Amino acid sequence: MPFIQVKVIENVFTDDQKQQIVRSLTDAMVGIEGENMRPVTWCVVEEVRSGSWGIAGNPLTTADVKALAAGVGV
Repeated sequence: MPFIQVKVIENVFTDDQKQQIVRSLTDAMVGIEGENMRPVTWCVVEEVRSGSWGIAGNPLTTADVKALAAGVGV
């Protein structure tokens, strides 16, 4: 059974956006594996504490991610 795991930094996405992530990723998997797999395709969105996620050795905060999304360098 497919299991989709998504990790995001806390307080970046709204509940509505997280629900859209679940729907869209489930639709993508079903598009690959077939509609019969929809009832058994799991998707979990987990939030990671701000500052507990890093890229290239640099911790990222919620504010950093929001700045990146706005097109501002971090």
